Amino acid sequence: MRNLENPLELLKAILVRIPLIFKTIFFHGIRLSPVKGKQDLRTELTVAVIRSLLSFSASVSEQQKASIRDPGIKGPMWVSNVTLPQPEIDVQDAVMKAIEALKTGDETYDLPGVVPVEAEWTGYRSGVDKNAPQPDISEEAKYEELKKESKEDMVILYFHGGIYFLMDPCTHRPTVAQLSKQTGAPVLSVRYRLAPQHPFPAALTDALVAYLSLISPPPGSLHDPVPPNKIILAGDSAGGNLSIVLLQLLLTLRRVQPTIRFHGREIPIELPAGVATSSPWCDMTRAMPSVTHNAIYDYIDAPASTPATDPFYRPLVVPEDDIWPVKPPRVDLYTHASALLHPLVSPIAGSPELWTDSPPIFMSIGEESLTDEGLVLARKMHRAGAPIVVEQFEGMPHCFGLVMIDSPPGKRFYEGMAGFCRDATAAEGGADVVKAKRSARGGEITYIGYKLLYEKAVSLEEAVSLTDEEIEERLRVNAMWRQEGERELQREWAERTKL
Repeated sequence: MRNLENPLELLKAILVRIPLIFKTIFFHGIRLSPVKGKQDLRTELTVAVIRSLLSFSASVSEQQKASIRDPGIKGPMWVSNVTLPQPEIDVQDAVMKAIEALKTGDETYDLPGVVPVEAEWTGYRSGVDKNAPQPDISEEAKYEELKKESKEDMVILYFHGGIYFLMDPCTHRPTVAQLSKQTGAPVLSVRYRLAPQHPFPAALTDALVAYLSLISPPPGSLHDPVPPNKIILAGDSAGGNLSIVLLQLLLTLRRVQPTIRFHGREIPIELPAGVATSSPWCDMTRAMPSVTHNAIYDYIDAPASTPATDPFYRPLVVPEDDIWPVKPPRVDLYTHASALLHPLVSPIAGSPELWTDSPPIFMSIGEESLTDEGLVLARKMHRAGAPIVVEQFEGMPHCFGLVMIDSPPGKRFYEGMAGFCRDATAAEGGADVVKAKRSARGGEITYIGYKLLYEKAVSLEEAVSLTDEEIEERLRVNAMWRQEGERELQREWAERTKL
């Protein structure tokens, strides 16, 4: 990741990309672009430029610091910073119990502990221009102003993307403010702990603390209790993963531990109204075909190596620092390789019945690297009877709604997600409303064509060409490859420590 806040660095970044920009415009203009008929010029330029900026050559700590630098608060948004107090260790114990209940092998993980969780209440601020500063008032006063403009009784609990080691609520303020504008709801955007310093299940533990804090506010909270059937879990990319696995955590806890002690009170485990995601990351092994086949439309590169080309998986080589590589080494920033196929890490790997009794779920995906894993998970959810709404946009890259907010597909994305949120929290049976208006009819998704020129229903069975057996084999091979790579790294590290 590059830091472009320095004007000279920004100018340099623009100048070196002028040939790329002209080349893209030229080939698009003479209709020789490789994405002809799939992406308009704006989309193709956006993908080309972002792809060129995604350099992971700096140390992990440098990348992380650059990605979470606060750009400040201005324009049509209210932001009120809060800290959710540290609860009892019971929250960690509940997460551990769910992890153990869902284990299928020898998965290992770190104990995350419980900590105070920072978050930002965010809402749309009307009647101001894009450069208007936020008034110099207390956080409580900002929250009150936010609530005046967020009149809906639902609350969106939002988890930002960033591969679990990058970004922050501050980087997603425009996205979250837009979601608030479209839904009329306040949004609590969570600053969960980042990897590699805090691997799985630290982020999941923080997400559970945030959810329980909405339902049963700790003393001193700005907000009143929010009924679970008025809460939407939402997120993009890794945040979409976190939204989905938090729901799976709650579904599992309802089976194995129906109550939890939280700030001195015994709280029943209740489900949210629904989950709304953009390009959710569902497979941390990157085993599905679209990671390669759709790379032409996406700014996420195809894997540099595969089990067929290298005997051991190797993580991207970056300068060492005090947070990476860890000791003993891992191949994955977020999790031990042994846990890559745990359902609370890669939800694609869980069995369909785990989604029994799930509330409605919304997925917006493009023609991107993560397309297949999202569709595979959607098919599993549908088979379990979960009300699943999928909107797939032809030719669109990863999280297109976030990077092209005011484009026609971006606007259509927010309309779809906001409409789902309103339906899922409807006063009279949100899940029934979603089923009646939006849920996949007989396992169909809504496929939205190039330039929004048409929409059609496509069956999930047709959208996912792989059989269950083929999917399981791909996941198994890629997970084993990464596990072998981790063992080899640890063997090499052990040899070096002897010297």
